[in-house]
Amino acid sequence: MGLFTRDTQAIFWNNNRSAIQRMLDYDYVIKREKPSVAAIVAPTSSNKFDKFFFGTDEVMIPIYRSTEEAAAAHPNADVLLNFASFRTAYDVTMDALRFDQFKTIMITAEGIPERLARIMNKTAREQGVLIIGPATVGAITPGAFKVANIGGTIENIVKSKLHRPGSCGLVTRSGGLFNELCNIIALNADGVADGVAIGGDRFVGSVFIDHLLRMEKDPNVKYMLLLGEVGGREEYKVIEAVKSGKITKPVIGWCIGTIAQHFSTGVQFGHAGASANADEETAVAKNQAMREAGIHVPDSFNDLPHVIKGVYEELKGKGIIKDIEEPEVPQIPEDYAKALKAGKIRKPKNFICTISDDRGEEATYAGYPISSVATPDTGKTIGDVISLLWFKKVYPRWAVDFIETVIKTVADHGPAVSGAHNAKVTARAGKSVVESLVTGLLTIGPRFGGAIDGAAYYFKYAHDNNMSPAEFINYMKKQGIPIPGIGHRIKSVRNPDKRVEGLKKFAAEHFPKTSLLDYALEVEKLTTSKKDNLILNVDGTIGILMVDMWRALGYTEEEIDEFISSGTLNSFFILGRTIGFIGHILDEKRLGMPMYRHPFDDILYDVQKAEEIK
Repeated sequence: MGLFTRDTQAIFWNNNRSAIQRMLDYDYVIKREKPSVAAIVAPTSSNKFDKFFFGTDEVMIPIYRSTEEAAAAHPNADVLLNFASFRTAYDVTMDALRFDQFKTIMITAEGIPERLARIMNKTAREQGVLIIGPATVGAITPGAFKVANIGGTIENIVKSKLHRPGSCGLVTRSGGLFNELCNIIALNADGVADGVAIGGDRFVGSVFIDHLLRMEKDPNVKYMLLLGEVGGREEYKVIEAVKSGKITKPVIGWCIGTIAQHFSTGVQFGHAGASANADEETAVAKNQAMREAGIHVPDSFNDLPHVIKGVYEELKGKGIIKDIEEPEVPQIPEDYAKALKAGKIRKPKNFICTISDDRGEEATYAGYPISSVATPDTGKTIGDVISLLWFKKVYPRWAVDFIETVIKTVADHGPAVSGAHNAKVTARAGKSVVESLVTGLLTIGPRFGGAIDGAAYYFKYAHDNNMSPAEFINYMKKQGIPIPGIGHRIKSVRNPDKRVEGLKKFAAEHFPKTSLLDYALEVEKLTTSKKDNLILNVDGTIGILMVDMWRALGYTEEEIDEFISSGTLNSFFILGRTIGFIGHILDEKRLGMPMYRHPFDDILYDVQKAEEIK
């Protein structure tokens, strides 16, 4: 029986998405029924799950904040894949060893302090837990379970015949050479039955002899390959096991680092443990000792494939190794992002955005980096941002100033108007700022704030159709519609609205032309001749001057009509009044006002007893 089975499941410590996806792709290729990753531990994540592909479908892998939570929720997951950094890998392992659940713990981090590594390994051995690593790519039982990135990409795995069991038991220190040897074994034999890269640190949890003795008992392993390296004495434990008869299956062995004999001083190879401190720790000495013990040792690494092929053919000739029926390998769907980047696929877009772009180094407003308009030293203001995001134009200063004048003018009109009232009542009900704001905004429409749109539409319509002021008034009367933008509850000719006066003064000083305003003022002369409060009010003045502004900026009449019909004018009222609504909401919260209940004496009750229908 190999190290893992098709039912083996792991808890993955640290959300390494690419490694997890490779495990799930492998599961799909070998047709596992359930994912090999049962859960993810990510202490800083607020997510409850993450999505991964399982073939063409997606699966949800739950995320937990601690190993304890994950282990409790997934008691059958007996492998911990510790992908923590070298700073925390020791603590994560020691924490996992508290639970009587994990049979195998794999540690990828290299550089764990040797004192801590020895404590960790000793504790695990005392508890019967198999540690693979530190500094390892893991292990694989082909056709059953693979750890993270071992074997490389799914294409390499299939080429190396790691998608189904072979006959060789493989143990190495190096992860890179593990993958290389899998390919060599696939080319010269029938693949790997069980494989482990024990890791390159000086003190690793499990060593060569641990795995070779396990493989000796595994009926699926017909022969074994040990790839050692210069430094340490672990290979001699295997030699003694062969000599004593504990290992009877054919063993192929090679220690890399024979080049060291050509250097005059000691050589430190890539791994922390790859340095000979005595003659017997050299690769040459180990290879010679293995050869003398009866292990199949090539003359050089280049000859290793021939030795593998020889041992394999001999065992096959004796009938010990049988032919393997190659399984059908399902096609792994290509990753969308990679295929798109390679120009292999295309898809229609569901959304279009023409105002901003967040794909580069810095998000842009209509092509302008945010930093170029955000700070005071740019000379840009909120009106510039509105002109970019709402109209995709850089407006001249006078137009930007007018937009801001409008927003400031309509920001608030006291607590009694419907929008502010709704916002205040909602805030007093304990709702949030956004909930309270929405109730205020929902009152904006034809009867509250909508006169801006209406004034722009009807005055422009009359002006474009060459109606005289009297004809316009008569036209609106026949339509049965009060002229939008005309009339005020308090203000009148004798008590003019200073907001309107300010807007007209600004337009007179900065607008190139105000033909629609001039027309509206002629209309006002007729309406106020009948009643002095039928003045051009602030909503009407804003709507009419917006049309004059867009005409001065060169927009076509069709474009201006589109602005009006799309609600662009009302948007200025919505934006401005939002400032006031938020002010009222915060005021209510600041005051700690209680739940509002409307007084009985302010309600006309006219409730008749309901008619009974028989």
